[in-house]
Amino acid sequence: MRQQRGFTLIELAIVLVIIGIILGMVLKGQDLIQNARMKKFVSKTRHWETYMWIYFDRKGKFAGDDDKNGIIADETTSTSDVKTDLQNANFSNPPDENGNNTITLGSNTFYVFFGNDGGVGTNPVKNIMVICVSNDCTGTFSDEQIEFASTLDVSLDGTADGTAGNVICTNTQPDSAVLASWEATYSANDPTPAACSSGNTRAIVYYFDAKR
Repeated sequence: MRQQRGFTLIELAIVLVIIGIILGMVLKGQDLIQNARMKKFVSKTRHWETYMWIYFDRKGKFAGDDDKNGIIADETTSTSDVKTDLQNANFSNPPDENGNNTITLGSNTFYVFFGNDGGVGTNPVKNIMVICVSNDCTGTFSDEQIEFASTLDVSLDGTADGTAGNVICTNTQPDSAVLASWEATYSANDPTPAACSSGNTRAIVYYFDAKR
């Protein structure tokens, strides 16, 4: 009868080494993919900022600033809003090719709004970009989504604390976040800075127009 031969210890060791290399490559690949998404999130955010500034250059006012007082979405009555103004500008390369106010990366969808901070303390009212994970800004960021927030903070402020600089995290949702107009504003409930943390952070607030 033919003798059956098993694997030697050397052959098993080689197989285990190969498996380890493959697993390492897979894990490294996942890290690279996630890192690319983080960078794309920063790029898309800056694209939305550029979108608003190009509109300003063309029209002499920000989108959603119908009375031309320099403040976005502060009118009590208005014939325009951020969404209508930006869409009517007929940009050839809008941030979202489907005409939405979203940044979609993997399984994560972020909603982009523009508005004002209602005036923080003794400071004057300033324009802001508000980024949320739900279309009404009531949802809180997950662990993975917080990483996106931190990457943006590092890119624009040089540090990832969420409490200082032009990019802050906040646990307070806007007083008004309207998907139909892409506008989000704070008033009595101003965007109080807080460390970026999952389950608590409700919005990233970016002071794109002036230093906070």
